[in-house]
Amino acid sequence: MATCLCDAFFDDVARASVEVLEHLGCTVEVPPDQTCCGQPAFNAGDWESARRVARHTLSVFAGEGPVVVPSGSCARMASHGALLLFEREADCDTAKALAMRSFEIADFIVRELGVTRWPGRFPARIALHRSCHCRGTSYAESALALLGSIEGVELVLSGEGEQCCGFGGTFSATFPGISARMGDLKLDHLLAERPDIVVSADMGCLMHLRGLAQKEGRAMKALHVVEVLRSALYPEKTKAREATS
Repeated sequence: MATCLCDAFFDDVARASVEVLEHLGCTVEVPPDQTCCGQPAFNAGDWESARRVARHTLSVFAGEGPVVVPSGSCARMASHGALLLFEREADCDTAKALAMRSFEIADFIVRELGVTRWPGRFPARIALHRSCHCRGTSYAESALALLGSIEGVELVLSGEGEQCCGFGGTFSATFPGISARMGDLKLDHLLAERPDIVVSADMGCLMHLRGLAQKEGRAMKALHVVEVLRSALYPEKTKAREATS
């Protein structure tokens, strides 16, 4: 599941996801007719519209294979939010079936494929931002296990690790002032540890924090977890891509 943010802003995250999964021996299919998982309307309380969108997702990803998502929030929508959305609907069982097959990518690698150590080298001091949708899941722990196993990586813990970054999807558009102040507080904690890179499993958080940092002139490099995994595997390919971007 490539997600809307991969489609619109983070195409390299989708590319890195495919490269990482193929390195692990997976055959990857990316259905071209996928759209949104329905989360924005779901979070906004417009469940009727969310069901229309989510039903398309149920159809596109019908089958038996695992559905791997490079986004903690979209993975939680598929594995949890959709269960609430379709709780009293005729297609509840279809939603349950997809929920059982949906995985955030780092969690899929660790919990389903049993990979807990990552090869390669990535010399960097990394701060991991735990997104709100990772709460109550093993997503962040899986990401930390993989990142911490890479040669050269130094993980640093920031203050108020469970604090929201302020993005919250439509929240950042509805309450931009509050959203920005929450983001500034999160940046204060993350950058206080002087990381080389801020890493997250959620592109919405990365987009929000990166945008605030650029607007305020703060130096911050931000990457998705899977981009770090890919870079550890293929450092020369990564350097060549950065040189031409």
